[in-house]
Amino acid sequence: MTTTVPERTDRGPLTTDELAARIARDIPAGSYVNLGIGQPTRIAEHLSPDAGIVLHTENGMLGMGPAATGDEVDTDLTNAGKVPVTELPGAAYFHHADSFAMMRGGHLDVCVLGAFQVSHHGDLANWHTGDPDAIPAVGGAMDLAVGARRVLVMMKLFTRDGAPKLVPACTYPLTGPGCVHRVYTDYGVFAVGPDGVRVLETYGITVAELEERLSVGVLT
Repeated sequence: MTTTVPERTDRGPLTTDELAARIARDIPAGSYVNLGIGQPTRIAEHLSPDAGIVLHTENGMLGMGPAATGDEVDTDLTNAGKVPVTELPGAAYFHHADSFAMMRGGHLDVCVLGAFQVSHHGDLANWHTGDPDAIPAVGGAMDLAVGARRVLVMMKLFTRDGAPKLVPACTYPLTGPGCVHRVYTDYGVFAVGPDGVRVLETYGITVAELEERLSVGVLT
C-alpha cells in the first residue's frame, strides 16, 4: 500500500503527556473547550497562554487553568473529575444547570473525551462497558458529544489485552452516534466519519502494521 502518511517509526508510541501536547497543538486559538475527565485534563498543561483558549468545566467554571500544585491547591476549586485546578484572570463561576446549558446549546467549540471504543464512522462509546459489574459513568459526556461543535477523542489505541479500541462498530453502549471527528491515540491520529477511518500520522508503527492489528483494509 502506497501512503504519504507521516510514519514516526524512529520512536515508540506517544506517552500520555506527549499525546496531550499533540492534541493541544490542534485546538484553534480562541476556542471554548471542555476537557473530559481523566487523561484529557492533561491537555490544559500544554495550551499556550497566548492562544486565548478558554477552558470550560461542567461543574461550573469558565477560565480554568492547569492543575493546581502545592500552595495553589484549593479544595473548593476543582474540575469535574475533582482534581484541584487553578483559575485564570477573568474566570467565571455559575450554576451546574447553566454549565449544561452551555454544553447542550452549542456554545463549546471543542470537547476532548476519553473512550472505551470509537467506530470507524465516528460513533462514541465511553460511559459503560456493558459488564454487569461495571459502574456506569456517563456524566456530561452525552451532552458534550452532541453539543460541542467538534468532538475529539484521546485514548489508548489498544486495550491491555491487545484488542483495538478503534473498531468497525461499537459493541459497548453508545454515548453518541456519528459524533467524533478525530481520534488521537498513542500509536496514531485518525480522522473518522461517514466515509470511514483515515490515518493521519503514526508513532512507533507503520500504516501497514496498523491495518493488520486493526483488521481493516479501509485505512488511507
